[in-house]
Amino acid sequence: MIFEFLGRKKKAVIAMAHIGALPGTPLYDARGGLSKLIDGVLADIAALQAGGVDAIMFGNENDRPYVLKAPPEGIAAMTAVVMAVKPALRVPFGVNYLWDPAASVAIGAVTGASFVREIMTGLFASDMGLWNPDCAAAARLKHNLGRDDMKLLFNINAEFAHSLDQRPIALRARSAVFSSLADAILVSGPLTGQSASQSDLRSVAEAITDVPVFANTGVNIDNVAEVLSLVSGVVIGTHFMVDGNTWNPVDGARVKRFMDVVGRLS
Repeated sequence: MIFEFLGRKKKAVIAMAHIGALPGTPLYDARGGLSKLIDGVLADIAALQAGGVDAIMFGNENDRPYVLKAPPEGIAAMTAVVMAVKPALRVPFGVNYLWDPAASVAIGAVTGASFVREIMTGLFASDMGLWNPDCAAAARLKHNLGRDDMKLLFNINAEFAHSLDQRPIALRARSAVFSSLADAILVSGPLTGQSASQSDLRSVAEAITDVPVFANTGVNIDNVAEVLSLVSGVVIGTHFMVDGNTWNPVDGARVKRFMDVVGRLS
């Protein structure tokens, strides 16, 4: 079992529902407003669930340029969108506010999410400047909000960034589980939609045996068999979008083809 909310699944596919740019960000469509954001997410949810994914994660991928501390209007808007679409969900869901662990936990806690993904540990040189997340604050917030059941998924090698921690990735993963109570370890590539290296996936999977390991980026129909031979699951966004473009809506046919392949692996 990976997590209780995934039932008896031995391998899991967590699919991204990308929320459009939120209020206060440069790409926000003020004319369309929250109604347009909600309609877009509802369409993605329908396609993902029809295709058979195991869980859905809401993310604010289009809030570019990204920030390391979420503004109040962003937290409020993402919470409003998730609550508006929640009645349409038939699978467990999670949230990720890029790139703020405490904001992600806050949104997840109040919306009833089963899990939260974020960069929780480490020190990075990034497009956003020096990146130094506060895992302890996020974990304490989760506890204080009465959501000890909500899982924290640690992405340990940040996209758009380079780790300043020179320890091998497998050691950083073991350390995150031991010292920071990670519920799962996620391994990413250098950018959204780009694959994690097979050597990183293998070394982390071999080092971590007490919590699940997921591939976090760049999984597609051509490499999923190899990836799932190493790890417990995948987080997938870009490959499910029309033409494999991160900023496009979900393509239901692509989801179905991918999940058919995953089904044949079990």
